[in-house]
Amino acid sequence: MPWRLAGLTTRGRCLLAAGLAAALCAVLVNERDLLRVAAFAVMLPLLASVIVGHTQIRLRADRELVPPRITVGSDCQAHLTLRGTGALSGRLLLEDVVPQALGGPRRAVVARLPQRGALALIYPLRPVERRVHSLGPLIARITDPLGLAEHRRPLAGHSRLVVIPLVVPLTGLPAGGELGSSESGGERVGVGPGQDAVVVRSYRQGDDLRKVHWRTTARRDELMVRVEEWPERGGATVLLDHRDAAHRGSGPTSSLEYAVSLAASVYVHLRQRGQWVRLVTGDGLVRAGAGDGTDHTIDTALDALAALRATDQRELASGPAMAGRQEVVAVLGAVEPVAVEQLLAHRPRGMRSHAVLLDVTAWATAGNDHVASDPAQAARLLLAAGWSVAMARPEQPPSAVWDQLCLSSRSKLQVPR
Repeated sequence: MPWRLAGLTTRGRCLLAAGLAAALCAVLVNERDLLRVAAFAVMLPLLASVIVGHTQIRLRADRELVPPRITVGSDCQAHLTLRGTGALSGRLLLEDVVPQALGGPRRAVVARLPQRGALALIYPLRPVERRVHSLGPLIARITDPLGLAEHRRPLAGHSRLVVIPLVVPLTGLPAGGELGSSESGGERVGVGPGQDAVVVRSYRQGDDLRKVHWRTTARRDELMVRVEEWPERGGATVLLDHRDAAHRGSGPTSSLEYAVSLAASVYVHLRQRGQWVRLVTGDGLVRAGAGDGTDHTIDTALDALAALRATDQRELASGPAMAGRQEVVAVLGAVEPVAVEQLLAHRPRGMRSHAVLLDVTAWATAGNDHVASDPAQAARLLLAAGWSVAMARPEQPPSAVWDQLCLSSRSKLQVPR
């Protein structure tokens, strides 16, 4: 009996309880007509449970997401294909478990199964939040016509929907170092296969004559100086500060989502310009471009950013990852002077670096408005160390912030003493 009761719906359990109560009252008052009604009320849900449990229906279902990988805010469709044989004595209810961020569970009622072929069901999805979503399982619920009992069984497992951050087209490159060598009057000169390359530019008054690159000088008939020697794959590093304490706001409009979108746009922009790029997060982990033999593709980085969640750590632990010879583009949230000093301590002298500082107080909302560090103070420290700095606010598109950073790198900024 207990396994039969497990198939009863709330309606069936209520009817069963009412029947038992009526039977007890009939015995107490010695009322046979009431006892007959009670017997009918008790037997009806039990009979429905037996019929539903022995319904011979063979069902198979498949789920396909089109496409399975989309940009946040784009449209997606879930295609369900149902195949089955047998006759329905009641009602077939399909329920696909969908996260609330995608609109919640989707349900459909199937009146009858097709004799041939398959039944196709489609429902739309429009994710507004960057994440790796899991859809499923797809559950079939077979009920009797009165809805007193039901039989549940899973038809399809889980499907993975990857929602990558929004990538904004960018133009130009910061001046100085490898990123902007082509725009700052410099060029990279290879000295032989497998050997180092040299970044050179025109001589400027005050340059050390010991850095004159005589081979390029003779070729161009112009005095050229060596700026820096780079490995053949020096490349660049994009640093993303994803500490929860460094950001404000919540959901798709938070400062973290803005920072992720900007970092993704910078990464894609540099890769499309032929750069070898690493993606490093605030915990010091290399999310893409580690150079360990794995595939170094744009999709690898975007998939890593899709699954990225804010970390609870308080300190910016990415200093050691910045110690290489790669040029750095850092997207930072609220940073204390101590964190800036730790970041600067790991940067080699003479290496050009760039930073975007988010004015996170502009993203603050009720309940998330605790005091943040002053971005102007962090900017002064970075400028004094030779970094190019741009400030970002929520009303500024990432492309405008990137243009501001490129302009800052070309300006001869003087830090007030």
